Amino acid sequence: MKTILEAKNINKYFLDPVKFHVLKDISFTVSQGEFVSIMGKSGCGKSTLLYILSTLDTSYEGELIIDGEMATGKNNKQLAVIRNEHIGFVFQFHYLLPEFSVIDNVMLPAKKLNRKPLEEIREDAMNKLRLLDIAEQADKLASRISGGQKQRVAIARALINDPAIIMGDEPTGNLDSKNSQNVFNLLRELSVEKNLTLLVVTHDQDFADKTDRIITMEDGRIIK
Repeated sequence: MKTILEAKNINKYFLDPVKFHVLKDISFTVSQGEFVSIMGKSGCGKSTLLYILSTLDTSYEGELIIDGEMATGKNNKQLAVIRNEHIGFVFQFHYLLPEFSVIDNVMLPAKKLNRKPLEEIREDAMNKLRLLDIAEQADKLASRISGGQKQRVAIARALINDPAIIMGDEPTGNLDSKNSQNVFNLLRELSVEKNLTLLVVTHDQDFADKTDRIITMEDGRIIK
């Protein structure tokens, strides 16, 4: 099976106010179509790890390979291309632009990548909204839809460039249990039907238990 993400011996230090070893020799792979969660107590390093895996933090030791491409050692411009092409993000807070319509929010990453004409991007965005069963909200302002709907729109936006992997940071952390379940079901469906790879940091044991595999962290290490 194709490997989508590979972390090799990742070490990270915080240097201020004193030198502190945050991530200790982290190595693992994620295969295509796998739905993996990362768990651990607050402060164990899971969000720091996600920042490195998503190429947003480059001050680490070790190697990071995304969809066959070495991300380590690339400059910011090259990393921005890798991010836009290969990675979709879903956060605890949806980070939609409230003054933009739903469809304009979904189109943003594709406009940034600038690989397709605008009409095609709009059509892609509508298809993603249909996939997430929220197409009827396309022309509404993002500020005028519910919390559960906003998270669906955030997932549609993460999918717009057909990424190799979706990375989530507590994607259900801000939702009630019904909406959490809905978001989980959507992600599971994408993993099964679209063979999409998902890597999600979560505190929610119920959520993690339903994923294919749990990576458990403690004090900056993977313990299982």
